Amino acid sequence: MLKCFDSLRDITVISIFVRLLLSVLCGGLIGMEREFKRRSAGFRTHILICLGAAMTTLTSEFLFLNMHYYLDISRIGASVVSGIGFIGAGAIVVTRHQRVKGLTTAAGLWTAAIVGLAFGGGFYEGGIAATLLILLAELVFSRWENLVLDRAPIINLYLEYQDKDCLETVLQELKNRGVKVMNLEITRTDEGKNRGSCALFMLQLNKKIGTDALLELLRGVQGVVSANEL
Repeated sequence: MLKCFDSLRDITVISIFVRLLLSVLCGGLIGMEREFKRRSAGFRTHILICLGAAMTTLTSEFLFLNMHYYLDISRIGASVVSGIGFIGAGAIVVTRHQRVKGLTTAAGLWTAAIVGLAFGGGFYEGGIAATLLILLAELVFSRWENLVLDRAPIINLYLEYQDKDCLETVLQELKNRGVKVMNLEITRTDEGKNRGSCALFMLQLNKKIGTDALLELLRGVQGVVSANEL
């Protein structure tokens, strides 16, 4: 443990202020990255969750140490860990293409609550280290993840097209690029006046073409309404 934090381990006015301030700062840093990417839970949401979790731990310690309520002080904090799942679930959505989005935001909310619990309990080193690692995962590892996914040998593709001739053109383009169709499911869509079909592909790529390049190619085919990776 760092000795510079030893004077802030006890429950005092200064230590309470420092714990809550660090919760606001670290929660804001985590939420800023989500805000920059225009996610539903951003800057203020992460601050409030981290601050609330810190206040929960502080309240537990105050009741035990100052009010002499001999209760399990970890029980209130444990309820935060499980209860935050309800807020995280609100950030997860399933798109019309059956693509799940918001998992990273939900995980960020959960970890922000854990950081708040750490600061509220006076575990400054753990809270600061966790914040830095969370930012590392969201800012640096996300780029590495996108690089890996772009070179993934097998992808799932959702395609909306207008007619049978368009699908045959798409299949021919895939064959010309050396992309192997491992599985294909076709269903009809009937939305308003735009009648067409959609197809779910499982494709095996090669080293000559990446995911983004393939999507751009298919979107340029005449008759293709949309092409997205699942």
